[in-house]
Amino acid sequence: MRRLVSCLLASVTLASVTLASVTLAAATSVMAQAVPTAVVELPALERASEVLFWSQDQREAGFRAMDRIVPHRAIAAGGTAHPLPQGEPLAIDADRFILEEKVAGLLVLQDGKVRLERYGLGFGPEGRWTSFSVAKSLTSTLVGAAIRDGFIESLETPIMQYLPELSGSAYDGVTVRQLLTMTSGADWNEDYTDPNADVARFFEPHETGGMDPTLHYMRQLKRAAEPGTRWHYSTGETNLVGVLVSRATGKTLSGYLSEKLWHPYGMEQDAGWMIDAVGQEASGCCVMASLRDWGRVGQFVLGGGTLTGEVVGDGLGLPQLLL
Repeated sequence: MRRLVSCLLASVTLASVTLASVTLAAATSVMAQAVPTAVVELPALERASEVLFWSQDQREAGFRAMDRIVPHRAIAAGGTAHPLPQGEPLAIDADRFILEEKVAGLLVLQDGKVRLERYGLGFGPEGRWTSFSVAKSLTSTLVGAAIRDGFIESLETPIMQYLPELSGSAYDGVTVRQLLTMTSGADWNEDYTDPNADVARFFEPHETGGMDPTLHYMRQLKRAAEPGTRWHYSTGETNLVGVLVSRATGKTLSGYLSEKLWHPYGMEQDAGWMIDAVGQEASGCCVMASLRDWGRVGQFVLGGGTLTGEVVGDGLGLPQLLL
């Protein structure tokens, strides 16, 4: 049987980190090293949606420094880092790929050992890269943990039990599972090239009459299909999942993630999670963490979501890696 390898690729795109499992046949040598890049001035960010329309230079400078650009909450790491020992280096010349594909970090783990670790674009091991949509996988994992901990009844529970402000909206009758899997039937525009798309507008400051801004925006959406009948990608729905988890647990997402994964698994560095004007994490995106800690997230998933033999969330969140 071929052995599984977890491969983590950080690339300067809108979905800036791709997490995947791959198989490997052969082996030999390339050590961790950085590819130099020109220093670019840190971009300003007056409105959250501007990040969708940054130039390539702004992305290269900004995605590795979001913790200096946006408000965020710390995700505390543990005292002892989960080991990632050096394995036999891979005989791969990745220089051209890293340069042409604008790769900030490339990490390959096999059997929990580092086979390849490279950096570019001025990024390095101590830096924290912004995940964008890989954060959805962490949010879904927290749903599984909240079910295991008894904060959420089940995946079949109507979300109105936790988010009553959505009553009378397109989310009437929608279950936790349907929200988690983006099959609510609510209409949503995720066009990253359109400044008027929902994905660009929903995180902008707006008058809410005291309601949580995510709930206020999402309750205005129209129903395009019956719940459970259509899959439609929606970052807004994962943000709703985050509000639901916070409501159900009475905890911040950052604190709960630290409690259930970041601290006990042994992440090496504190991470950060972008927050909105009322302090709610943007649970559909924007976790800032080191490349090695993203590798540990991959290793955690490959290990079945276990911490010293205990399954986090009975695996309920883990199969739904909404990348």
